Amino acid sequence: MLLSFENLTLTLRGREILRGVSGQFEPGKVTVILGANGAGKSSLLSCLVGLREPQSGSVTLDDRPLLSLDNRERGRAIGLLPQRPDIHWNVDVKTIVGLGRLPHSGRWGMSAADHEAVVKAMAATDCTDLADRKAMRLSGGEQGRVLLARVLAGEPQWLLADEPLASLDPAHQFDVLERLKSYAIAGNGVIVVLHDLTQAARFADNIIVLKEGAILASGPREEVMTAAIMGQAYGVEVQIGISDRGNPWWFRFGVCDNLGANRNGHRDE
Repeated sequence: MLLSFENLTLTLRGREILRGVSGQFEPGKVTVILGANGAGKSSLLSCLVGLREPQSGSVTLDDRPLLSLDNRERGRAIGLLPQRPDIHWNVDVKTIVGLGRLPHSGRWGMSAADHEAVVKAMAATDCTDLADRKAMRLSGGEQGRVLLARVLAGEPQWLLADEPLASLDPAHQFDVLERLKSYAIAGNGVIVVLHDLTQAARFADNIIVLKEGAILASGPREEVMTAAIMGQAYGVEVQIGISDRGNPWWFRFGVCDNLGANRNGHRDE
């Protein structure tokens, strides 16, 4: 199932957030969306999941307009881990994770297949031991794993995550990205908004770089994550180094105004 977007234009509060952007995502791949604050990363993700309707353009799933699908069908196809997700119900963890099955559940409640999917998702995110604990009493890292389990329980063909590493320590960041990579390897599509260039370079198959609402570059990681493109996107000089294990490391130094960074003070939309 291909997820595509064409000529998306989105204006919020009188400001053009997305400017005629187009692209296509492949299942079985991790695509990372990069860009400075205010570049339009979260807004693009919101359009891709159907939370925001663009002023023009379209999002399609296998040539079917996303907004023509009913909520249940859309929920089975696409799962979203939003930016700064919060848990507002002091219920046990297995109940929170079970909410991910709502697009699949029948009128009589959860089936055996639903319960099996919840158990599988909790095991995949190392949440099994948390099943009976109250979700609001968990640490931030534990809550992050629980909310990822909720998305995985829905078994979506596409998993979209908006800055899933925020507030996580390095060990948990690596763990979350490994789980997302595994989900893609299993044949699903994964789209992630990240700020950490080193993590993007390690885990992404494809990269989309946004700058001021337009696509600056798009393609395989090796072709897009160059010092020149990253410097233009973020307005800093970038030096790329390789560790002794062959992993790419990214360093930045010296703000360069002539690179055209987004310095308008807008928060990420």
